[in-house]
Amino acid sequence: MAKNESSSSTKEWDKVVLVTGGAGFIASHVVIRLVKKYPNYKIVNFDKLDYCACLENVESVVGDYPNYKFVKGNLTSADLVNHVMDHEEIDTVMHFAAQTHVDNSFGNSFQFTENNVMGTHVLIESAKVHDIKLFVHVSTDEVYGEGEHDENEMTEEHILEPTNPYAATKAAAEFIVKSYHRSFKLPVVITRGNNVYGPHQYPEKLIPKFANQLMRGQAVTLHGDGSNTRNFLYVEDVASAFDIILHKSKPGQIYNIGGSNELPNVQVAKDIIEKMGLKDKETTLLTFVEDRCFNDLRYTIDNSKLEALGWKEETSWEDGLQKTIDWYKLHTNRYKNIDGALVAHPRQGATPSADYETRKGKRARTE
Repeated sequence: MAKNESSSSTKEWDKVVLVTGGAGFIASHVVIRLVKKYPNYKIVNFDKLDYCACLENVESVVGDYPNYKFVKGNLTSADLVNHVMDHEEIDTVMHFAAQTHVDNSFGNSFQFTENNVMGTHVLIESAKVHDIKLFVHVSTDEVYGEGEHDENEMTEEHILEPTNPYAATKAAAEFIVKSYHRSFKLPVVITRGNNVYGPHQYPEKLIPKFANQLMRGQAVTLHGDGSNTRNFLYVEDVASAFDIILHKSKPGQIYNIGGSNELPNVQVAKDIIEKMGLKDKETTLLTFVEDRCFNDLRYTIDNSKLEALGWKEETSWEDGLQKTIDWYKLHTNRYKNIDGALVAHPRQGATPSADYETRKGKRARTE
């Protein structure tokens, strides 16, 4: 039999990479980069198409790229995950799929546990069974907990002290992943990233939310006094980091993915207002609302391990922010009705009882 006629034992691709959550924000950029840059890799995009994901995010690789495939499904379905692993002959996993918005986790924490913890457990168990060559688990800097102003940057060895339900589920998922490396020698790599921004991000997050509020003639809604800081990293730089991690990382290692743009939220709002030509109306466009249940002061991480692999941040804050605003001006309707995401405290999928408990907790702390 000729090689091109194929048999079940003939490997057509150099790598077959399963990217979970590949129709979402960061992962869609990773999918596009890998599909276009590595025609000898097959990229299988596995996504359940939750509210914050859509196929338009990967439309640039649909149709013209034979090395791209989309599978709709839920990671908590072990039968489906195992079928995809078998049928597609997956050898590499990049696990991005997760519920990520902290505000939602305060009113919807059970679903965060189901998706982020159980989904990860199902996936990595399947990876073990199928002898996956590399499992990249995407976590967050929020697992470190709150950083103080005088504290050194957090290295990958820093203790995990998550302070909100979202971060707690990501930390729990990490421990499951680590256990499979230790118990079964599964080749896993964990990443912990700063706040990422750019095109394709659902507008519940800070930068697209502020931009979309302003485009609708609304004032931006800053939690608390707006002094909490975050370190912002442009999404294309993050996609580049995952490219390097895929090819140069060492199993068993953790890599921070950090940027150099630490800014208080109020400054982010002011920069967006200025770039949208509304500087003269700044005082009326800044509003301050009740802070969320617990809002970490800052996260500051050391990414020297990643830089040692050859990665560096390329996009300046000014350029990245302008590119992001320009994209949302063209694609503000990508996610259809986003009114619920633009309120001060969104609760996507929250139950009435969960919202009641959240409100009751706030009252107890103020009485």
